[in-house]
Amino acid sequence: MRLLVLGGTEFAGRPVVEAALGRGWDVTVFNRGRHGVVPGTRPLTGDRTAPGGLDALAEGEWDAVVDTWSAAPRAVHEAARLLRGRVRRYVYVSSRSVYAWAPPPGYAEDAPVVEGAEPDAGQSDYARDKRGGELAVVDAFGAEASVLVRAGLILGPYENVGRLPWWLTRIARGGPVLAPGPRELPLQYVDVRDLAEWILGAVERELSGPYNLTSPQGHTTMGGLLEACVRATGSDAALRWTAPEIILDAGIEPWTELPVWVPPGTDLHDALHAADVSRAMATGLSCRPVEATVADTWDWLRSIGGTAPRRPDRSQKGLDPEVEAKVLAAGTGGPEAAGVPGTTP
Repeated sequence: MRLLVLGGTEFAGRPVVEAALGRGWDVTVFNRGRHGVVPGTRPLTGDRTAPGGLDALAEGEWDAVVDTWSAAPRAVHEAARLLRGRVRRYVYVSSRSVYAWAPPPGYAEDAPVVEGAEPDAGQSDYARDKRGGELAVVDAFGAEASVLVRAGLILGPYENVGRLPWWLTRIARGGPVLAPGPRELPLQYVDVRDLAEWILGAVERELSGPYNLTSPQGHTTMGGLLEACVRATGSDAALRWTAPEIILDAGIEPWTELPVWVPPGTDLHDALHAADVSRAMATGLSCRPVEATVADTWDWLRSIGGTAPRRPDRSQKGLDPEVEAKVLAAGTGGPEAAGVPGTTP
């Protein structure tokens, strides 16, 4: 297989490149050249936002292209139109954010999507940008040659958003840790390497259309994730499970200040952690255990000096230590507050 990856040196393109190389594919990587060259690939340099920035793609043929773009849809449209007729299948890594708010629990790929998105639009908001990117691909390649990967929460090595790396570094620091309850809160995410493998399988199977791409509902829990962090880091951290009401009353923002976590019984939790992924599972999605995702991310984080890269277009993640200490000192945390038996040493 001849694969073209637009991006390919960061999260989530890098694991696609590595998985394709592992299969013996011929891989071309097109990007701005800011993060070096992935060994074993053919590098092409260009800035798709600049005039003439796609010139390096004027020639060449590939079996598939994988595009992870998340800004102005017109950049996707320009690339797709340029590659039309020279690439057999266009895989666009989109987002479940494209669904109209608020999607009901168990929503599938036929749920309503946001309105107002256009394939040639400039950058607006994340949901319309991603939906515009989807429309751009379908407009250029047609529905039968387009794969729309509606990923949810993505975790794993190379993460440059700051969710799992923040939890790992916080727990590695040890001591009492504010753990947002309930402990059995179900989570739904995808390891970036499982995402990559499914994408390559979709190319091989010549799939088309939209797919919700995360693990099944309840693949792990908040307790499973944080306890795996304790084991991976080998720290003396003590998870102090705290009821959602206490966290919210303290003014702590779910998802950003306490990454991954959102309160149960809310529209946000249902949107992030309660999608129907049966279509992806039926077409080859396999999800590794949370312990593997956490341990491998910790190994990667240590291999780069302990500080994860962060995308400048994403907000800072994590809780201020003073805020955490204040809530813990108030004595409102613990198993009784969260309705769970005992704490995790």
